[in-house]
Amino acid sequence: MGIKEWLIPQDEMFYSLFEAHAKTVVSASKILEKMMNKEIDAIEAQRDIKDLEHYGDLITHQIFNALNRTFITPLDPLEISRLGSALDDVLDYIDDSAEKIVAYYSITNYDPVMIQFSSIIRRSAEQIEIGVKSIRNHAKLSDCESCYIEVNRLENMADDLLSHATRSLFECKDPIRIIKLKDIYECLEISTDKCEDVVNILSDICIRHA
Repeated sequence: MGIKEWLIPQDEMFYSLFEAHAKTVVSASKILEKMMNKEIDAIEAQRDIKDLEHYGDLITHQIFNALNRTFITPLDPLEISRLGSALDDVLDYIDDSAEKIVAYYSITNYDPVMIQFSSIIRRSAEQIEIGVKSIRNHAKLSDCESCYIEVNRLENMADDLLSHATRSLFECKDPIRIIKLKDIYECLEISTDKCEDVVNILSDICIRHA
């Protein structure tokens, strides 16, 4: 990077990296949902999600490397690092969920709770992508606010789903099944928590730069 690039704000670079990261989150969430609905092979789906998680790691490294090399940034450096890490966290938990289901516990029949969680995660991821795109153009800050509201609503749905599912689970007489499904449900629910973390950061950015 030359002195000119070092001094001039690298708006396009950071925004493009964030958008690529958000797109990766959406792709992973869609694969998870298709896997739950048995539209694609589970082993293939888990492998594809793992590949996307690795790709997300590369994008995160690019964000931090660019941050360390850029003197003037379009957003506060802390905002950039928080957003990059938060997007990576969503991917990590989608990957963890798929890995628990396929590799750890060898679940082949996905119950309605898992299917509902996958739908909530996918819808949250799509809202994240809209929100991330909105920070490039401050004229679309209303999009950011709408995403914040919707993802919070979806996360509340996930909380309720986990609560009801856990209560129902303990009516089961098989302790091994309880342990497996409780672990999977909680990991899926954390994915929605991480989506909420992303939109909280996006909301802070929108307010700060409005």
